[in-house]
Amino acid sequence: MTKIALKVEQINQRYGAQTVLENINLSVYAGEYVGLVGVNGAGKTTLIKAILDFISIDSGKVEIFGKPHRETSSRESLSFLPEKFIPPYYLTGKDFLSYMAELNKVKLKDVDIERLFDILDLDISALKKSVRQYSKGMSQKLGLAACFLSQRPMLLFDEPMSGLDPKARAYLKRHLVSLKETGKTLFFSTHLLADVESICDRIIVLHGGKVCFNGSPLQCCEEFNANDLENAYLNCIGANV
Repeated sequence: MTKIALKVEQINQRYGAQTVLENINLSVYAGEYVGLVGVNGAGKTTLIKAILDFISIDSGKVEIFGKPHRETSSRESLSFLPEKFIPPYYLTGKDFLSYMAELNKVKLKDVDIERLFDILDLDISALKKSVRQYSKGMSQKLGLAACFLSQRPMLLFDEPMSGLDPKARAYLKRHLVSLKETGKTLFFSTHLLADVESICDRIIVLHGGKVCFNGSPLQCCEEFNANDLENAYLNCIGANV
């Protein structure tokens, strides 16, 4: 049986009178790529924060490679990139990568940095620049590079394509496809259905704090009687008019 990398059981979360997550159940298997999609306010970022123990959930449990998510050691198996990634402004790009490598207990090699910068279409001269000089896209690429250099078996991203131009998006997707061949696991939230369709084994649709669909992009199209994923998604959430 394939090992479960991430298991979420009966998560419920409320903020005051508002139910943000309701009876969320999902699993991500080792080596699987899963995309989490939903409208703004659907609960995607809250779910990711719950998985990482950034917030205290009202009920339910989460396991990361079999370990309870409240144990700090459970997060040693993953690398996380938040939706609004802002590296410390007082560091250079190289300083930031060196700091993250130290935290992740990996040896930083110039050849690996150069290869990733090429993959992510980030000029190597950015290493010497203060990150306060970075654009949004450059900062995003630096964060992605740090995650890839961490060598963790699972990548957990919140809107990883944010701020990337079409060329960088294409390069990133190509790299993610190559990483899948090595057994890497990916769970990420996104608004870009085309990215889910091109690289994911499964799509999970979160709407109104509930899981509305969990299956392959093709199954989503078949279940919601649509010729493409965009219309299937709209049918799923009842928004196709």
